[in-house]
Amino acid sequence: MASNASAGFVSTLATNKDRFRKTLISDQVYDLLRQAVVDGDLAPNERVVESEIARRLGVSQAPVREAVKRLAREGLLMHVPRRGHFVVEISSKDAEYARQVREPMERLAAQLATEHLTDDSLRELDALVERMHAAVAAHDVSRFRDADIEFHALVSQISGNPFLARMWEVIEPSLRTLRAISDPLFDGDWSAMADEHGRLVELLRSGDAGKAAAAFADHAAGRGPVPDARMTRAPGATGKAKKPRKAAAKKP
Repeated sequence: MASNASAGFVSTLATNKDRFRKTLISDQVYDLLRQAVVDGDLAPNERVVESEIARRLGVSQAPVREAVKRLAREGLLMHVPRRGHFVVEISSKDAEYARQVREPMERLAAQLATEHLTDDSLRELDALVERMHAAVAAHDVSRFRDADIEFHALVSQISGNPFLARMWEVIEPSLRTLRAISDPLFDGDWSAMADEHGRLVELLRSGDAGKAAAAFADHAAGRGPVPDARMTRAPGATGKAKKPRKAAAKKP
């Protein structure tokens, strides 16, 4: 793990060394490694060296090994015999598979959520939309993605179906890695994407379960009203991802 891409991860290991304790060390290592994969500090195809991680964190190798096994079971790491574990490289087909699973989950979550909404839960959803707008103004894709994921996780919790909320927890790490939510390569209007989440909240607030369910399903499948220029670009054309543009002032 000596590449420039992993420099940020090495720094993270150093700054987190002192917070580790003898109890539940494997859980703490797991959380740290999972976040590193999700954030891209550990890049696709990069080898995860257990002994080096243990040395830098000042812990034994056993909890690191257990954390790595958990990540492999989740599909975030891949074990190669006689070589070790590597961060998975996700294909566009994998991302499509993830969206196929997410779409019916989002549909059901929205449908059920309309029956269990409270003033407090609506305020939480509104606050997350505001966080998305703040991320747009700050040109911060990572903050936008975190707020986006929290938004959809909260809807699954509001649904009142504990199995649905648990299923979301299971697939969330993979969705982050797959960039199936708030794709940093999205080449469209980020302010409009934040507005779209506001529209989803209003549909939930309206109490129309059918419309809310359909809108959430379309959103999860990429059929929402906010276009992505990559979908219409000519084959072979390339372009750099645009940073979130600052939201324009709304007319009174």
